[in-house]
Amino acid sequence: MSILGKLGETALAGGAHTIREIQQQPRLWLAALESIEKNKDAIEAFINENVFEEKARIIFTGAGTSAYAGDLAAPTLRRLLPVQVESIATTDIVASPLNYFKPDVPTVLVSFARSGNSPESVGAYHLAKKLVKNMKQIIITCNSDGQLAKEAANDRGDTLLLLMPEESNDKGFAMTSSFTCMYLSALAIFQLGEFETFKSEAARTAEISERILETQLEDVRKIVGLDKKKVVYLGSGLLKGLAQETSLKNLELAAGKIPTFFETVLGFRHGPKSIVDDETLIFVYLSNDPYTRKYEIDLLKELKQDGGEKTVVAFADADSGELSGCCDTAIVIPNEGAGLDDSLLALDYVIYGQLYAFFNSIHLGITPDNPSPSGRVNRVVKGVTIYDFD
Repeated sequence: MSILGKLGETALAGGAHTIREIQQQPRLWLAALESIEKNKDAIEAFINENVFEEKARIIFTGAGTSAYAGDLAAPTLRRLLPVQVESIATTDIVASPLNYFKPDVPTVLVSFARSGNSPESVGAYHLAKKLVKNMKQIIITCNSDGQLAKEAANDRGDTLLLLMPEESNDKGFAMTSSFTCMYLSALAIFQLGEFETFKSEAARTAEISERILETQLEDVRKIVGLDKKKVVYLGSGLLKGLAQETSLKNLELAAGKIPTFFETVLGFRHGPKSIVDDETLIFVYLSNDPYTRKYEIDLLKELKQDGGEKTVVAFADADSGELSGCCDTAIVIPNEGAGLDDSLLALDYVIYGQLYAFFNSIHLGITPDNPSPSGRVNRVVKGVTIYDFD
């Protein structure tokens, strides 16, 4: 049964699009991979021809949530690929392009774009073509009618267009299924040599998320019921990108009424921990890397020893008993001990973050589908002038 059907239209007033788009994600992930598989030969040919040049760079880019998709993807692909992999937001590139583009370095710019119409996304596309001699581009977008998709169609020799399932072009204000479909697809196209293995692991990930949506809604709603006044999100390695994205989701859907913060686990002690008081909720996304997890458990123990009325929630793939004494709540994915790589575990974790942001929005009396009805913040950014760069 859908969440909308289970909880009712009244309980989810003003959030029908958003909750539907959260719930559809596991199905759309598999659809996105099916599309990649159908076009595998063309994608592989483009990547093999353009990505693995000596001293080449891959730059993931986007604005807001689309930028965070790159922050999440880059660490994994930096580990797997023999080329330099970076994540640089379009908002940074457009404001100061010469700080990021190197004219003589072969570059593949991978743009994430839900609508493909954000001024900075289109601006970065054109700046890349203008400033880098050997520039190829991959457009990963949810909107076949967007400006970036049209640009790619007119530049087929140098640009690869990767369209996400149509339903991923979220109607709600916040990016949910668009974010995860684009992120998963980026991981997939750079692992085509191991595609069957990757697809199998992604299917396990989707199955876990289905079970989260079926069985753990109340776990999330109980945390919302604590009514904390600020929320901190912590993650190590690539999970810092997840912390940043879920922090933004809560900030957006709460219309700024609940301050949110993000940091790495080790970075939290270096000043940001000052934010903690009795009204603070702290989410910690635990890594499946046993080395990394040692540092995370140490912080959980420290937070427990600090005392006070703050609430610490740890999200984990598995719990051998170590979490019960060092956090207030441990939420373990339904297929405990799945052993997923952090790059895929992040997709299961993001479901929790999205659900918390959604139910917190409802709790605050805000409409998640349009948390800023005044137009102060828009679904597609407005008011940006892109200037010619000479």
